[in-house]
Amino acid sequence: INRGTGMLYSIPFGNVENAADVGRAADSLTLEKIRNEGFFTCGVTVPDDFEGDITRSGNLVGMSVDYCRTLSAAIFYGDSERAHFLNFTDTNNSSAVALANGTLDVLVGGRNQQEFDFETSPSLGGLYFSTPYFYGNESASNGVSFYSMVTREDDVLFASFVNCVVMATIYAQENDIQKHKSREMPLISILGSEISW
Repeated sequence: INRGTGMLYSIPFGNVENAADVGRAADSLTLEKIRNEGFFTCGVTVPDDFEGDITRSGNLVGMSVDYCRTLSAAIFYGDSERAHFLNFTDTNNSSAVALANGTLDVLVGGRNQQEFDFETSPSLGGLYFSTPYFYGNESASNGVSFYSMVTREDDVLFASFVNCVVMATIYAQENDIQKHKSREMPLISILGSEISW
């Protein structure tokens, strides 16, 4: 599937000519809070037996850290070092609780296995899962496992912003756009003029 890569392929992405803004980034309370504080808190889910520094890790933990840094660069005009990291193991729902109560602004690296429904506990409130950036290798009969960035459902614009960041990375991978060719990325303006370089 997908020519042997675990990465997903993007839907059409880029400039939407003559389209009205669906919202303004300034209307996002989460984004406003993050910009005012100058950092955001990113929860990274790690395996139970994980040891070491997540910021120097490889595999899926390293990919999760990279997504936090990519989000940081998108929020802070290219500065990828504004994410503060908290580790969570994937055996309990402490990461979802931390996201729901505002300890975290975004959660990455959690493997979500779903057969039919994406329901969460009513006590946690709603969670928004971005477009998956990686999926498991199990057969379809066992359900679907995927990795995505997770935000609170109560800030749709921030959730949309995070989803755009994920879609941009998928688009760049699909089109072999690396740092030295970053100007080839399409410009999007769906979140308003406050998010521009």
